Amino acid sequence: MSATTDTPTFEPGSDDVTRRDFLYVATGAMAAVGAAASLWPLIDSMNPSADLRATATTEVDLAPIQPGQRITVVWRGKPIFIDRRTPEQIARARADDNNPDLIDPATDASRVKNPEWLIVIGICTHLGCIPLGQKPGDPVGQWGGWFCPCHGSEYDTSGRVRKGPAPRNLDVPPYTFTKPDKVLIG
Repeated sequence: MSATTDTPTFEPGSDDVTRRDFLYVATGAMAAVGAAASLWPLIDSMNPSADLRATATTEVDLAPIQPGQRITVVWRGKPIFIDRRTPEQIARARADDNNPDLIDPATDASRVKNPEWLIVIGICTHLGCIPLGQKPGDPVGQWGGWFCPCHGSEYDTSGRVRKGPAPRNLDVPPYTFTKPDKVLIG
């Protein structure tokens, strides 16, 4: 007498799906969803914060600024010096364009988009101090620009380093004039 078994027999290559196959697929799918859900906070933390995104650009109204007046605004946590230059300051800056004594040679025209307005990042390129010269009565150095009190670097009316340990000129941020009296920094 032969005994019969109730277990099904499957032939290789058949399309029969077993309960075990379903469990493998379901477990794999849940593992993939779980991995994505656990990695999302890490990936999202690499985005800039909302307060930083809000300061990605700064729009400045230039209308109230008088010739010879300087203001400071903040862009990305950095001070930005905006100087409405007088015709004398512009002439003085252009007269020094071909001076062989410039530490970091650059023409005035290459540093401004409108000769009346000089816009630079107000951080000394030596060790990151904030140069003086924005307020009336501040020392401006021999060339009428800015004076860094930390190590004595002096900048001219075009923001070019003229004396001291600073290796390069004050940096020019990216900016565009949206209107004749408005500038967008950033």
